Amino acid sequence: MKNRSTQLAVMAIVLIIVIFLTTYQLPYYVYQPGNASELDPMVTVEDGYKSGGDMHLVTVRGGQATPVYYLWSMLQPYHDIHPLDEIRPEGISQEEYNHIQMEYMDSSQNQAIALAFKKAGLEVSYENDGVYVSYVEDDMPAGEVFKAGDKIISIDGKKVEHSEESVEYVTNKEEGEMVDIVLRRNGENIEEQVELAPFPDQPDKVGMGVGLVTKRSIITDPEVKINSRKIGGPSAGLMFTLEIFDQLTEKDYTKGKQVCGTGTINRDGKVGSIGGIDQKVVASENDGCDIFFAPNEGGKKNSNYEVASQTAKEIESSMKVVPVDTFQDAVDYLEKIE
Repeated sequence: MKNRSTQLAVMAIVLIIVIFLTTYQLPYYVYQPGNASELDPMVTVEDGYKSGGDMHLVTVRGGQATPVYYLWSMLQPYHDIHPLDEIRPEGISQEEYNHIQMEYMDSSQNQAIALAFKKAGLEVSYENDGVYVSYVEDDMPAGEVFKAGDKIISIDGKKVEHSEESVEYVTNKEEGEMVDIVLRRNGENIEEQVELAPFPDQPDKVGMGVGLVTKRSIITDPEVKINSRKIGGPSAGLMFTLEIFDQLTEKDYTKGKQVCGTGTINRDGKVGSIGGIDQKVVASENDGCDIFFAPNEGGKKNSNYEVASQTAKEIESSMKVVPVDTFQDAVDYLEKIE
């Protein structure tokens, strides 16, 4: 009987240790190679043209480290471990961080649609959807009022249409003043009062302590629908633009190839640098890509392109790594390949 009790106690202790090692979250975040997903199922241009190959969105997988995950990642190539406060600013919850990343993705998609239509010689228009809360600073008055995703209807009775106007209105007030807010959450209008206070890192500036973003819907003909499957961040801008452009134009820019790549995109077609380029090269190699577009950053030292090229050599990849500074660079390269 005594031996039985001892065995049960040992098993309980072992179980507790296992649970701790596999579930306790450390203040570290781990990035590792994700995958290269075909964009054709995600992007639909009405009556768009089909291609022989595919454009790919490349991801990096990330998550907060547990003790086991942390130790395992230390032994794996192309796994990066970062202090959590480098990834998610203090005072920003995981839910708010995810919301911000989705806002980046939405903005990136709109930029991609607008640029692809412009390059294809087509027009777009916009419809204002209002101003939304992207994040809330917990140690500011807003922390008790707002949630990420709230739509701001009015401030002091004035209808809110642009985030810049709202910020300017509030920052011109004094510390301790109250503002009346009407916000919409889950389809319901809510009236609140918020006291203005100085920002902890900018004591000479007052505000509510929220990040605001103006949302706009882009109107196109033909219609474009994008389902990015809850992937966040702006780094797929270049590849979304290429996919939409390829569907808008009769010419097959893939030439039957599996085309991967990464980089932000702006309204002028400039490709911006991103994080985790080495992990994206590994993910693209694992998923059989032929071409990988990497931000060239004007040819500067240790650019995304340089790191991507070095990574491709290290993993002995036959994939062609191509430097691009603009969307047009990528199009020009695709036009020239066999």
